Amino acid sequence: MTRLLAPLLAFCLLVAACSPTEEPTDPSPDAPSADEGAGVSRVDGDDVFDGNYTYAGEQSAPEFPPALDWLNVSRPLSIAQDLRGKIVLLDFWTQGCINCIHIIPDLKRLEAEYPESLVVLGVHWAKFDHERTLDAVQQSALRYGREEPIVNDEFELIRNTYGVRAWPTLVLIDPFGRVVDAHSGEGVYDLFQPVIDIMAKEFGAAGEIDTTPLEAHLAATELIPTVLAFPGKVLADEASGRLFITDTGHHRVLVSDLDGELLDVIGMGLEGAADGSFADASFSRPQGLALSEDGRTLYIADRENHLIRAADLVTREVTTIAGSGSPTFRFEPGPAVGTAIASPWDLHLRGDQLLIAGAGRHQLWVLELESGFVDLFAGTGAEGLDDGHRLRSTLSQPSGFAAEGEILYFTDPEASAVRQVSFDDDQLTTLVGDGLFVWGDAVGSFEDTRLQHAIGVEMVDGELYIADTYNHRIKVLDLDSAETRVALGDGSPGLTDGRGEAAQLDEPSGLSLAGRRLYIADTNNHQVRVLDVDSGELSTLVLTNLEIATITAVGPSDDTVVLPPVTLAPGEVQLTVDFDLPEGYKYNTVGTFTFGWTADDPAYITAVTPAFYEARGPQTPLTFVLKASEGGGANAIYGDATIFYCLIEEEAFCLIRGVTFEVPVEVAADGDTTVQLRHRLPSAEELENQMRGG
Repeated sequence: MTRLLAPLLAFCLLVAACSPTEEPTDPSPDAPSADEGAGVSRVDGDDVFDGNYTYAGEQSAPEFPPALDWLNVSRPLSIAQDLRGKIVLLDFWTQGCINCIHIIPDLKRLEAEYPESLVVLGVHWAKFDHERTLDAVQQSALRYGREEPIVNDEFELIRNTYGVRAWPTLVLIDPFGRVVDAHSGEGVYDLFQPVIDIMAKEFGAAGEIDTTPLEAHLAATELIPTVLAFPGKVLADEASGRLFITDTGHHRVLVSDLDGELLDVIGMGLEGAADGSFADASFSRPQGLALSEDGRTLYIADRENHLIRAADLVTREVTTIAGSGSPTFRFEPGPAVGTAIASPWDLHLRGDQLLIAGAGRHQLWVLELESGFVDLFAGTGAEGLDDGHRLRSTLSQPSGFAAEGEILYFTDPEASAVRQVSFDDDQLTTLVGDGLFVWGDAVGSFEDTRLQHAIGVEMVDGELYIADTYNHRIKVLDLDSAETRVALGDGSPGLTDGRGEAAQLDEPSGLSLAGRRLYIADTNNHQVRVLDVDSGELSTLVLTNLEIATITAVGPSDDTVVLPPVTLAPGEVQLTVDFDLPEGYKYNTVGTFTFGWTADDPAYITAVTPAFYEARGPQTPLTFVLKASEGGGANAIYGDATIFYCLIEEEAFCLIRGVTFEVPVEVAADGDTTVQLRHRLPSAEELENQMRGG
């Protein structure tokens, strides 16, 4: 154990790790504390490195076994060859573990701060059967924006070699390929940043850091083929005829009618935590929704921001009503705004109380809307499946709500369980589920029923419909007979409409009923599906009016392009306009493209062909003819364009960009007969970096 990591390892193993496979072992009690000299680099300031590393390993890191599947790289990587000269942080994770999800921002922050010296490498060690499949790992990596190299440890070869027993576990490897230390649980940035900083300085001073970018090995990221990206939840409101969809991967909420015509967009579509108008507000992977009784206020579980937001559907303003913006290791009741919560996954409104599924801390919380106070409703904070009084029970990542009368139903995905809590007697009981490591795909009696990481739940005609997420099915719990049955899905991922087990879904996560139609957030298909509960027919909702689902006003401003002066010959001149699209983008054929040009002095530069162009899906370059006349002195041509362009094949999720050109001109006999206006349009990633000041 190194001097800094060892004292903190025991605490993090015990309180912040997902479902260890066995009891973790504390480190030696004789390990020195962090204040005994650790954390001070020997190469600070003008000091000369003396060759004694503060943090260095002694045992060689085991090499990765051959024939494993890798993601985000063009070929498998080797510790001895590809990673020699790099500080390596192995992240042992599984996609459903909330603690694994919590540390992703920490890992990204470390990567950004040490781009030349640090490589984060994901080792996906699955808990559930479905999570072992390469497609599931790939979809999860896309969902959470994990762009680092990832190896699918399908047979647990790597985790056994390294002796890893809990999710997440981080293993630090020095540039010589030796294991420095390991840590299980959250708190990754604060723990590792000082260590990596010293290692980068000392190994760098010794010339042992290879600054060659690893990006040369990275493979292209798969694109999302619909207007939606990993929709997590849906809320159907029959009274107003509206459907609310958390477009989780695009960090926003879409509003449509119940037939799929888009009506509004809440959020700019780029990751952030800003309040304000619908166009200016931002979210980070939102999930659950609840609607006020008067239909005016939409409550949003802003999952990755660890906030609860309120969207006024009349004034079109978003405000934060709960959370501090950072996750907490231990929930403490208090004034809602400023009190830390962690990964709110679903919401349920009961009068003036907003129930919150606190997946991040295995609890249910209650927000008193009138007083603005947030309190504990159920769960000790320990992960488990213990029934009893709601405050003494244990939960397992609660993620879905439904209610009828005085009973609140919820899912506990990490225990593959469905549970209920009574508002009358405060008792919490389990309907289906038998432990953190008991799952499957079976129906029959409640006792024999097996689910696999089930997330969504909805009440339909006195029965509970369950989104059995990792089994790709919709199951039904008959509360009267205590029997279950399959309503939809053949158990394999796919996108097939139809009835019963002839239909296919891919990780369905959210359910909501309006009339006789059950709306389903079919997460990995990036679709909303609709089940007619009377006929049993599943169809795919076709979203229309896609033009409003564009990202608008992104970046600090639109583009202003000032070009070098040109000299034009008198007479007719061709003006050409063209745009270079970012790689992987194309013009949108739904949004309206416009371009028009003007001149400082139209007496000397006049239009021969119309000076304004408007089309859906332009054929560029555009060509205009103008006439230039001598005299008039200094002049300039201005162009104004509005361009819709898309990252995806079906032209649904797009950027809209305004571009203004300015080119000074003069007219002389030896001038040119052409002038070109050209500009490269920014990608969504570049615009997001601009917003963050990057």
